[in-house]
Amino acid sequence: MSSRGDVLREVMRETGTTQSELSRISGVRQPSISQYLSGRGHLSDRMLDRLLSCMGYHLEIVRRPVRPELGRSPERSWRLHRRLATHLMPETFDQWRPIMLRNLQHLRDGVRGQPHLRNLDRWQRLIHDGDLPGLRQVMTGLDPDSVQMREVSPMRGLLSQQERSEVLGLASR
Repeated sequence: MSSRGDVLREVMRETGTTQSELSRISGVRQPSISQYLSGRGHLSDRMLDRLLSCMGYHLEIVRRPVRPELGRSPERSWRLHRRLATHLMPETFDQWRPIMLRNLQHLRDGVRGQPHLRNLDRWQRLIHDGDLPGLRQVMTGLDPDSVQMREVSPMRGLLSQQERSEVLGLASR
């Protein structure tokens, strides 16, 4: 995938537009354009589209799903939490809350260092506030923050052994 600076450079080459000319047309200072092209300046999609329009182009952003590469343990944890998320409703949350709080205390007794302590505090707030959308995000997210949060998850013991085995069977395929 090309960087924004590469896209700008390519269109300037195709149209024969110099940095000075683009500066005069767009009103963007030439040193800023130079920084965009070198990767030293932050070129937003909005600014790139503005500069491209001065040369008769527009920016098209293509979105596509990408399956991230998770290690074995993070993937197993994601699958287990994903299954738990299917059960997460106000009624089950009320039943789970005392278990999650007990698990959190147990984790606090054995966990040291960051980011784990900060993540335990975050779990505590999500549970205390009854933030089901926030819990779902952390339980099913594939971003590094969610993966780290699940490393100190208070969700232990909430899935039946049958469901746990079923999910782990899927994870080993």
